[in-house]
Amino acid sequence: MTLNETALNETTPHEGALNAAALNTKLAEVRTSYQPLFEKISAGVVERERDGTLPSEQVDWLKEAGYGALRVPVEHGGAGLSWPELTQLWIDLAAVDNNLPQALRGHFALAEDRLHQHVIGVDQTTWFARFVAGEIGGNAWSEVGSTAIDTQQTVLSADGEGFRLNGTKYYTTGTIFAEWADVYALREDGTFVIALVRTDEPGFSVTDDWDGFGQRGTGSGTATFDNVWVEAANVLVFSERFPYQTAVYQLNLLATLSGIGRAALRDAVAEVRRRERNYSHANAARVRDDAQVLARIGEISAAVYAAEATTLRVADAVQAAFEAAGAEHDRVLAINEAAEIESAAAQVVVTDLILKATSDLFDTLGASATSRAKALDRHWRNARTVSSHNPRILKARVVGAYEVNGTPPPYAWAIGTTKRD
Repeated sequence: MTLNETALNETTPHEGALNAAALNTKLAEVRTSYQPLFEKISAGVVERERDGTLPSEQVDWLKEAGYGALRVPVEHGGAGLSWPELTQLWIDLAAVDNNLPQALRGHFALAEDRLHQHVIGVDQTTWFARFVAGEIGGNAWSEVGSTAIDTQQTVLSADGEGFRLNGTKYYTTGTIFAEWADVYALREDGTFVIALVRTDEPGFSVTDDWDGFGQRGTGSGTATFDNVWVEAANVLVFSERFPYQTAVYQLNLLATLSGIGRAALRDAVAEVRRRERNYSHANAARVRDDAQVLARIGEISAAVYAAEATTLRVADAVQAAFEAAGAEHDRVLAINEAAEIESAAAQVVVTDLILKATSDLFDTLGASATSRAKALDRHWRNARTVSSHNPRILKARVVGAYEVNGTPPPYAWAIGTTKRD
């Protein structure tokens, strides 16, 4: 049995306490049903990390198991999970392979947009059927270089009864695994749109060229669109997209961080339990009896507990935003604002908790823990990479401005060149 498999099967006290307090019967059943698949996914995760191998096969298993349809209503063949329930499944998945929930980040945003449209009266039966059949979407929004923050170089031009898409997107997380690309583009009439593009269309290509030191298996590469055909029905006006999308994207990263923390705790506990060698000036003959080591493990456990609980609190806020669909404008705005602020505040705190926890685990072990074969450094590298998205110093400023001056948070923020001095 591998270290990861051993750790997976040893429930830590904080996890059991949280589950006892927070889980409903439906979620408990869904988690139990996915446990064998998660155990299967955990096999070889360290080797994939060391080799830089994409988890393409593991994504296929998730598709086949209906993971991409967890938010699809039950009457349309999905699991019909709430946001707190889905978030718990994201954390569980991140705890076995942290690349996977982030790789599915764009898919769940696309699925949520389709669900939101369905709730407000626009039938989405076709899309629900695609998700239930295992089709997923990938993110294709970001551009690099000289693209101004208020425009896009990826453009959509009319062609008969449809459109043609041309441009290049970077950091296209999950698209390399997907049947659809969720592309942010500028239509020739000046309207910002989302083009939903089949990834098997001629002229579409995606390359796994992400060179970050963490989250290497997310498929965050470069996608190129060379006169790619897009059906008119699959061109959506961006301003009509579901209003709480920024909180959803952030919630996914929080869940990924929480899962990384849980995996780091499990690995640290497993290593401490099996460690035989100790220092001459230690507090006990066995590492597992050393009071200072146990205290450090306790601190890591508490940090992971707090991170997961905070993340689930944000999920409650996102669920409230979902349930506000169709309400009067001011109510929708207030609830969405609350979700944005909660997700921003949580990012500041959870980032610190998990970065510290993934570093502190080395305090409980000897120099042998730095072995590349163990790859324990992956937890910090991956957490550091996740937390570098949408930097927390900017989120701290957003929360502070809201608290002091009532300044609304930014929605659907972007990255690019600006005209600021």
